[in-house]
Amino acid sequence: MNKAKRKAVIAGNWKMNKTATEAASLIDALVPAVQGAGCDVVICTPFTSLCTAVEKCAGTNIGVGAENVHFEKSGAFTGEISADMLMDLGVKYVITGHSERRQYFAETDETVNKRTKAALAAGLTVIVCVGESLAQREQGVTEELVRMQTKIALGGVSAEEMARVIIAYEPVWAIGTGRTATADQAQEVCAAIRKVVGELYGEAVAEATTIQYGGSMNAANADELLSKPDVDGGLIGGASLKPADFAAIVAAAGK
Repeated sequence: MNKAKRKAVIAGNWKMNKTATEAASLIDALVPAVQGAGCDVVICTPFTSLCTAVEKCAGTNIGVGAENVHFEKSGAFTGEISADMLMDLGVKYVITGHSERRQYFAETDETVNKRTKAALAAGLTVIVCVGESLAQREQGVTEELVRMQTKIALGGVSAEEMARVIIAYEPVWAIGTGRTATADQAQEVCAAIRKVVGELYGEAVAEATTIQYGGSMNAANADELLSKPDVDGGLIGGASLKPADFAAIVAAAGK
């Protein structure tokens, strides 16, 4: 991390876990565990827990995000949630392009771009996810793929809006598998992402953009991953549901 140039951000992605009642108990444990953190702290909860999260996190150092957003403002899109709906709840962040959305729900680079632009237009800060599968890594196309995903996701996004964009590098093969990219692998791809941002927006924007690592970061490996110059935080899955583990990652990002 280079905290002189950009913010370190640790964001928890709860995925489809925790009822609203369970979320309240988890947040009660998280708030004192991350109080006084030396980085930005975010929890991204299921839609059903957002009201609870916003209420519980009010006045704390924890920001609240959603796990996805639709790209239209309103209309006949049964089961979808718009950016304006999230903003009205007091939500500040949203994840777009998570690999599970791409893999299981047919989201494409193009729809990720549309969701990202809609969220930014509404005033949200967006965590845009990019990353390769195991087969793609073994084929040696990681950098080409991640460059393409980043460029398409940011299509039509202005340099000014980039102040509200966080990019999360998520190697698909390391999500929920217990496998983790080495610190050097994470650094290599995060640096490649920063290079793309520089090509699109210039060096100043690239240096100011927070780039997270999002593949099974945990309390044991956070220090090493976050010591790399282009790894500015983490998008945390399973460990975000364990207050002590999440707090340890937050502490590592604050060093």
